[in-house]
Parts: sequence; C-alpha cells; structure tokens
Amino acid sequence: MTFTQNSEAAANLTMPAEVEDIIIPPWDLWSDEPPLESDLHREQIELLLACLKWWWRERTDFYATGNLTIFFSPEHITTRDFRGPDFFVVLGTENKPRKSWVLWAEQGKYPHVIVELLSKSTAKVDKGLKKQLYQDTFRTPEYFWFHPDTLEFKGFSLLRGKYQPLEPNEQEWLWSEQLELFLGVYESKLRFFSPQGQLIRTPQERAEQEKQEKELAQQQAQEERQQKELAQQRVEELLARLKQLGVEPDTQ
Repeated sequence: MTFTQNSEAAANLTMPAEVEDIIIPPWDLWSDEPPLESDLHREQIELLLACLKWWWRERTDFYATGNLTIFFSPEHITTRDFRGPDFFVVLGTENKPRKSWVLWAEQGKYPHVIVELLSKSTAKVDKGLKKQLYQDTFRTPEYFWFHPDTLEFKGFSLLRGKYQPLEPNEQEWLWSEQLELFLGVYESKLRFFSPQGQLIRTPQERAEQEKQEKELAQQQAQEERQQKELAQQRVEELLARLKQLGVEPDTQ
C-alpha cells in the first residue's frame, strides 16, 4: 500500500460519521392549569394536602400536590394535550417542590392516586375522558372523584386494566390501598381517616383540639376544686352544728 493510500485510509477512519440531531424534550416546564372553580375547590385541595403531608411527615418517598400540570407526552406540549388533576400522589419518588410533573424527567412515573373535584362544568369530562385517560394511559391504580357542592363521592381501583368501583364500608368510606387510608365525607369535606377510623386532622385542627382539651382539663380541675371546697365547707358546718347541740364529734 502506497503512502497516498495510507493517508486516504487514515482520513476515512478519522472522519466523523454523520450523526442525526438528537432532540431532547424540555423538562423544566411551568404548570399551566386554569383557575379553580371556586373557593370550595381550593379549600378542599389544601385540606387534603395538609392532612396527608402531616400524616406522612416522617416520609420522604412521595410527592403530593394539587392543580398541577402533568406533562406526559413531549409531542402534546404544543397541542396542549396535557392534564392537571386536582389532587394526586406519586409514591416512590423524591419529596421536593416542582413547577410541574414532567413524566420523562421523573423516570416515567405516573400518579398512584388521583382525586378530581367535580363541578357542573367539569363533571362530564372527569367521569368520562379523564377516567379513560387515567385508566388506559396513566394506569393510575386508584381514582376518586368528589363534588364539593352535592357531596357525590366515588372511587375506583384498577383491576386487570379496568377501573372497578370501590365498595364503601359502614361509614360510607372508601379504602385506598395505595395510601393505606380511608377517604370519606366528614362535615361536607372529603377527608382522610386512619386504618383505625380516626380522622386525620390538619396541624391547625390538632392545635385547636389540643387547646380545647387543655381548656376542658382546666375546667374539670376547677370544678373538682370547687366540689372539694364545697364538701369541706359542709363538713365544717356540720361540726359547728354538732358543737351547738353539745356533741363533741370525734375528728380523728
């Protein structure tokens, strides 16, 4: 092989092959959700979040949020074909603040639990299109809906690829296998209950409850003191009366 041939061969070996451009979809996306239907919807979301985050305050392996966009398909960004459940929980992930839930930036994880808050304008979509999406695409194990006005409440569990209605217990609560909690209506709000049936309260509710219990304990202690003082007064009056009658009581 001649020098010229060697040079040409080396050139061919070092010449970079044509590489197709790799398009990396954006992952640092802001949530793009419309305003909530009403104060009832906003308060309900905040209530669920406050209770669950307090109950799981020792855990760091979950993400719970509300009214936040889930970007589940890069090609749907331009068509705005994305969804933002009113409340959802993802298990087995880092508990940190996010601008949105971007599926390709979260190891492909979809929510494990979704709760939609119904309204007159959204009920049809929540019961139809969204339910189908959460069942067939998201494969979300548990889906619940609740109407803050009518108190309609229903839940579904994914069984063999299809949502099956959850059966309520005697209190009309539904058991969430994913959260290991009951969900039920209490004082016109959707609330969490422990496996033992205890209402899971917000930190503010717990502080108020502790305050009331403290005030009740103080009141009971005061009543006990008053009863003892009254009893002592009656004893003294009886002793004085006996002395008037010439009876010297044995006070030992």
